[in-house]
Amino acid sequence: MHIVLETDRMLMRRFTGEDAQALAALYGDPRVMRFITPEPPSPAEVKATILPEYLQEYQDLPEGLGSFAAIQKETGQMAGRFSLKPANSYGLTGGTELGYRLYPACWGRGLATEGAQALIGLAFEQLHLDRVVATMMADNTGSWRVMEKCGLRRISTFYYSDAHLMPGGEHGDFVYELTRSDWTSQAKSGSWARSPLSEIP
Repeated sequence: MHIVLETDRMLMRRFTGEDAQALAALYGDPRVMRFITPEPPSPAEVKATILPEYLQEYQDLPEGLGSFAAIQKETGQMAGRFSLKPANSYGLTGGTELGYRLYPACWGRGLATEGAQALIGLAFEQLHLDRVVATMMADNTGSWRVMEKCGLRRISTFYYSDAHLMPGGEHGDFVYELTRSDWTSQAKSGSWARSPLSEIP
């Protein structure tokens, strides 16, 4: 098991080929995908395309970047998926993109904030990156509140040309960012509460 980092309640590790079923259950849940896509991927697509892409990232990206399985320490069960990788989502220009998806059973427990804070700490403390960014639908109140708890600030709103295909898409999508200088200022002032990290192996 290749552990990337550790928080109070979770271990983040690289995915393996044995995670296809758990990942398919996460991506196949309409509640999880409500603000991401109107057509969640099938289990076959997760196994044949999405998971192999994650495994390839570990070869193509620097150590510490990629998509990771979040494992609950208490139960050993997967809480979801977190990611930190070069930004490639529509609406983003440059930076390193932060993302996460959690099983509904793990919602409302602060795990999203805990995991996101840990990855932000990893980005600035160990990987020495300059800018962390994220995007989410304006209607996805839970996600943008997590970003704000983690110190990111909203910098713009954009609209997809086919926004009508997603319920709420007409309200646009938000772009959030946290620069190294802003993070440093927050850390010095004590306004940014980071989760404890383990060293990258």
